[in-house]
Amino acid sequence: MKHDKVGSVMTTEVVRAAYGTPFKEVARLLAGHRISGLPVVDEDEKVIGVISETDLMARQAQTPDPYAPKRRRRLAGLRRGARKQAAKARARTAGQLMTDPPVTVHADDSIVEAARTMAGRRVERLPVLDEEDRLVGIVTRRDLLQVFLRPDREIRQVVIDEVVVRALWLAPRTVEVSVVEGVVTLAGHLERRSEAKIAVSMTRQIDGVVAVVDKLTFRLDDDRFQPDEQGLHGVTDTWMRRT
Repeated sequence: MKHDKVGSVMTTEVVRAAYGTPFKEVARLLAGHRISGLPVVDEDEKVIGVISETDLMARQAQTPDPYAPKRRRRLAGLRRGARKQAAKARARTAGQLMTDPPVTVHADDSIVEAARTMAGRRVERLPVLDEEDRLVGIVTRRDLLQVFLRPDREIRQVVIDEVVVRALWLAPRTVEVSVVEGVVTLAGHLERRSEAKIAVSMTRQIDGVVAVVDKLTFRLDDDRFQPDEQGLHGVTDTWMRRT
């Protein structure tokens, strides 16, 4: 199942900083463009790190309170994470302030892959790279959520074209497809149970689908067959063996 690519939703005009960009200029860039983070690039436009508002706040957080009682240095202060925070509190340039290595995606990656990366790494934005790993855009959580704005009629047509016709090799009207607010209902009578399972599974993977209601019936329950007894052929056979 093909998914929309990151390049189709990314922002191409990217606010960026160089390694030597002064701390205050970074703050001005974030405030002036009303963004919460930006990538740091080298001379070849390759991303070497990212800066977020949290990185800038490290300086404020580490500023000593003149009225607070003095505390002894603890062993925790010697840990790597604490050392990084202390270094950011003293940072004067973007290179000293940035977090590295950066988490990035490529323009040809699918929106699903980008969303998984964003959720797994707990980041709000991802620099987008081209085939030569140079910065070409930025994608945010809001950009990725655009897939759920896909019109119902467009989702319905994709289900018919990609699932019913191309994957299952069936006539378009064999399966009744209806879509309301991103929820797809599949109804109809198919030859085999495996075809119904494929239809539901592939439909769930389509960009913009919120949920799938399965109202499909079938004549033959081929899940009962042993592998050497199955008579699956064509695209459905190949797809089932891959899952």
